[in-house]
Amino acid sequence: MHKFLAAAAIATLLATPVAAQSVPEKTGVNSTLGISPSTQDFVTEAANSDMLEIESSKLVAAKSDTKDKEFADRMIKDHTATSAELKALVASGKVQVDLPSVMDKAHGAKLDKLNSLNGADFAKAYQDLQVSAHKDAVSLFERYAKGGDNQVLMAFAAKTLPTLRDHLKMAEDLAK
Repeated sequence: MHKFLAAAAIATLLATPVAAQSVPEKTGVNSTLGISPSTQDFVTEAANSDMLEIESSKLVAAKSDTKDKEFADRMIKDHTATSAELKALVASGKVQVDLPSVMDKAHGAKLDKLNSLNGADFAKAYQDLQVSAHKDAVSLFERYAKGGDNQVLMAFAAKTLPTLRDHLKMAEDLAK
């Protein structure tokens, strides 16, 4: 009986959305398997990623050197633009999902950790965060562009991919 209850509890947890995300997307299972995220998951992850890119890059002005500042300025500009475009798609009704207005706890924790650092430690952590965040974003946008369930959002993902790939290359070069 205990095994049955435990299995039922696990099944319920896995079936329950966590902060509007499926468990596989939140845990990276979809990415590992190459499965397209749901529309809500895509929008939630894209918005959180943009917020992290923008806010972490704003920290660079006070905490880093000129090499990082040029990159950070570009991240703020480009991710502000993609955020605005995503908001416009949702506001138009062409994409009917909830758009987060504040960063989720996981992304917020990354920002808090980065904010606690200074000097070379900050620069290394910022560069590493940018590489990691852009790898995740490229995967997310590639998967949605190929197999999403909203044509307008699929076009947005496909159009945004070249910029994200460029950001990833820039971040990798920055971290060298």
